[in-house]
Amino acid sequence: MTTEVAIIGDRFMLSSMFEEALRDACGDRITCRKLDLPWPDEPMEHGYAVAGLEGLKEYMGTPEQVLEHLGNAPILVTHLAPLPEAVFASAPNLKMVAVSRGGPVNVSMQSAADHKVLVVNTPGRNASAVAEFTIGAVIAETRNITRGHDALRKGEYRGDLYRADVTGDELSDMTVGIIGYGEVGTRVVRLLRAFGTRILVCDPYVQLTVEDKNAGVEHVSLDTLLEQSDLVSLHPRVTSETRGMIGAEQIAKMKKGSVLVNTARGPLLDYDALYEALVSGHLRGAMLETFAIEPTPPDWPLLQLPNVTLTPHIAGASLKTVRIAAAKAAEEVRRWLDGEPPVNPC
Repeated sequence: MTTEVAIIGDRFMLSSMFEEALRDACGDRITCRKLDLPWPDEPMEHGYAVAGLEGLKEYMGTPEQVLEHLGNAPILVTHLAPLPEAVFASAPNLKMVAVSRGGPVNVSMQSAADHKVLVVNTPGRNASAVAEFTIGAVIAETRNITRGHDALRKGEYRGDLYRADVTGDELSDMTVGIIGYGEVGTRVVRLLRAFGTRILVCDPYVQLTVEDKNAGVEHVSLDTLLEQSDLVSLHPRVTSETRGMIGAEQIAKMKKGSVLVNTARGPLLDYDALYEALVSGHLRGAMLETFAIEPTPPDWPLLQLPNVTLTPHIAGASLKTVRIAAAKAAEEVRRWLDGEPPVNPC
C-alpha cells in the first residue's frame, strides 16, 4: 500500500525536485501529485490583506487551489502554499505538512495544532547561499563593482573609480562587524577569515566556536562593534528584540565612512535613518538585499542614491538551497512513514 503525497512547488522549489528527493528517501512507498505555482515570475503575497488568510505571510495561491490539489492526501509538501484555518477544517485526512523554508509563515500554526496536523520545516536551508552572497555583496559595494558596471552599460568609462577618495579598501585591511551569529552569521565569519579580515561578532545569546576564537574573532557589545567596524553586516532573526535594532542612534555610532550591509530581513533596519546617513555622507555606502516593503516602490528614495548596491531579495536563491530543502522535507516524510519523531517540528 502506498501513501499519497501532494506537492505544491513553484518555479524555484520545483515540484519535480521535491518528488526526486521523496523517492530517494521513501522509495516506492509513496505516490506523488504535483503542482507548481508561478512564483517568482509572479509576486507572492507579503501581508495580511486577504480575508480568511489573516496571520499568514509570504504565500502564493489560494486555499481553494490547495484543497483542490490536496484531495485526500495525508501529506502535503510545499514551499509557499497558504494553509489557513479553512484548509485544515476542510481536509480531515491531512496529517502532515512539510514546509520547505526556515519558518512556516504561510501556515496557521494554531489551526494545525487544533486539527492535530504535524508541521515541519527546513531551517538553515539557504544559510550557505546567503553567506556566500553576503561576501559577494560586501565586495561589490566596497570595490565599486556595481557602479563600474552601471556606468559601462550607459557608455560611460569611469576611470575616476580609481581615485583614492573613491575606491574601497581590501577585506584584509578592514574590520567587519557581524551582528547575529546563527546559521548564516557563523558561515559569513568562516568565509571572512580566509581574507585575513579582523572580525567582530555581536550576539548576546551565543558563544564563539573554538575555531573562531583561535582565529582571533572577537565577541563584543553592539556599541563596540558599531564604533570599530569599517563594515557592519546584519544576520539576526527578526524578533521583538531585533525589530528596528539598527536605527538613527545606532547608525550615528558607526564610523564615519563605514558601510552597512543587510542580507537578512528588512524589519531589522530603519531605512529612513539609513537614507539620511547616506545622503549626509556619514556612511560611505550600503548594500541592501532586503527591504521594509517588498517589492520596493519605484519611487523609494534609497533606489535613487548612487552609493547603494541593491538586489531584489535573492540571497537564498541557489540550486543547493533547493536540494537541501527538498532533502530535508523528504527525510521528514520518511520519518513520519516509519513512525519516527520529526527532526524539525514547528
